[in-house]
Parts: sequence; C-alpha cells; structure tokens
Amino acid sequence: MKKTPLLNAELSAAIARLGHGDVIVIGDAGMPIPPGTPCIDLALTAGVPDFVTTLKVVLSEMQVQGHLLARETLEVAPLALEAIEALTAAGDLGERQLVSHDELKAACRTARVQIRTGECRPYSNIALIAGVTF
Repeated sequence: MKKTPLLNAELSAAIARLGHGDVIVIGDAGMPIPPGTPCIDLALTAGVPDFVTTLKVVLSEMQVQGHLLARETLEVAPLALEAIEALTAAGDLGERQLVSHDELKAACRTARVQIRTGECRPYSNIALIAGVTF
C-alpha cells in the first residue's frame, strides 16, 4: 500500500513517467480536453473532487518547477485562488507564468496528461511544469 496520499493508480503512474519540463494540467469540469491529450477523469459530480484537493494530492508526488495560470483566474478569483497563492508563496508551485485563458487551453495540447476534476467554479485550472528532485 502506498504511503503518499495519491491512491489513483493511473494518476500516480502518469506522474512517475514525467520528465523535466513536462506539463500536467489540472482542470475544472468545463476545461476542454484537446483531442489526443490523455485525460484522467476524476470527476464524479459537481465539486467532487474539488480543484484544491486534487492539486494538493498531485503536489504530494510531483516535483514542480513552475506553473501556468490564466490572468482571468486572478481577475475572477475563484475560491481556489487562495490555495494557489499560498502554495506559490510556500514554493510548492515554483515560478508563475501568467497567460491568457486561451493560451492556457492551448498549453493543454502539449500536456502529457490532463486531469479533469469535478470543480465547477470557472478558471480553476493550472498547468504544472515538472521539475527535478536533484
């Protein structure tokens, strides 16, 4: 049995396969998933699982060098923004690159995997850039 909080085998394997600079996207229930981008669909119902819980569990296994965040997230300020800001301040999300929401959606095309949550608050999306532990 795993010791870390992440129990989803498919997601754990996807994180284990990441290399330096690879991108993984955590999106709300409405974030489009481009054709050809692998999707790990965790959504069960509205709000389950929520964005923040999913992000924190992913961070328990993933080394992050940086992240892409849509400017609209800062403007709309979904509940997730408080957690994103705290994780950024703690150094868990690395360097931030602000992009437009359309640019964030375009980055999904290059993602190794996109995680769909049950989050139903707009702009609760982030692209994480894998770092290294050495």
